[in-house]
Amino acid sequence: MSLDILQHYWWILISVLGGILVFLLFVQGGQSLLYTLGKTPEEKNLLINSLGRKWEFTFTTLVVFGGAFFASFPLFYSTSFGGAYIVWMLILFSFVIQAVSYEYRKKPRNFLGQRTYEIFLIINGVAAPLLIGAAVATFFTGSPFQLNEMMQVHWMTPWRGLDALFVLTNYFLALAVFFLARTLACLFFINTVAHPDIHKRSLKQLSRNAILFVIFLLIFLGIIFCSKGFGIDMEGNIETVSYKYFHNLLEMPANTVLLLIGVVAVLYGIIKTLLHPEWRKGIWFTGCGSILAVIALFILVGFNNTSFYPSTSDLQSSLTIYNASSSEFTLKAMSYVSLIIPFVAAYIWYAWRALTRKPISQEELQTEEHQY
Repeated sequence: MSLDILQHYWWILISVLGGILVFLLFVQGGQSLLYTLGKTPEEKNLLINSLGRKWEFTFTTLVVFGGAFFASFPLFYSTSFGGAYIVWMLILFSFVIQAVSYEYRKKPRNFLGQRTYEIFLIINGVAAPLLIGAAVATFFTGSPFQLNEMMQVHWMTPWRGLDALFVLTNYFLALAVFFLARTLACLFFINTVAHPDIHKRSLKQLSRNAILFVIFLLIFLGIIFCSKGFGIDMEGNIETVSYKYFHNLLEMPANTVLLLIGVVAVLYGIIKTLLHPEWRKGIWFTGCGSILAVIALFILVGFNNTSFYPSTSDLQSSLTIYNASSSEFTLKAMSYVSLIIPFVAAYIWYAWRALTRKPISQEELQTEEHQY
């Protein structure tokens, strides 16, 4: 394979990992709903143990996503993590307190108390989707950095990644990811928790969060499709292009179809669950649709001669899949390793099914030796 094909291949893999990560944020969405859906200690314990069987998938996928980015596009990794390190440290810190909470919440002689760790879970549930959504939004809106001749990053403000908070467009994607995570969490609880009261509350929250998710996502898409994007001209220079992302939508019809399929699957899972409350499989349609939609958005911002990490301070410092990638040898060697991905995915599916063979209930928890 040529270097060009390898660069596109690895961006597709990054897109797939990003889509899976967004889907798995239902764990964070469920944590943010802990006190909304769980009104008694027993109900909260049921919700936490339902999520506790899945939280490691999200954490692991986040690490793999970062590792894959580091290996395939190291210049992005060094630029973003080296310049916008405050926002990334906040994301990692929120996941650290999540891991500690699941591990120690039910430990004997817990001097902090269960409520403290539950608050930690809520903090992670709110902060992680918002921060990840804002960070991904900078792929479209840009960040204030500059690269010198040695490719060393100079962040042009003292905010170190918190600059994303000063761009209104970033808020819309951050809120869309946040409410999507809560929507997926409601569908997950409907599928995995055998409790009539939690089922009713999940249906109620599903409609509210789904509406807000759709509103903020449409606003974000409307803004980026109508605004200028960052493209690569015939000489390899970065330039601003009017309606760049809308042009990408038209010029990559296969990706557009992928986006539409994802959107339809998301809406199908939500609407059918609301119309047929006894139906419990909405998480699979909405989850798979979310993965496809995120993959399409990543391809939209990375393919078709587009800068996937534009610089608002120096256009020519903007990163593309061409100037930010590893060498041809490195990408080719890693491509052989990537062939094991289907086997890893099969194992994850097997482990998932083994842990959710039947909905969790309070009676089951009473006989469970290990609880989160």
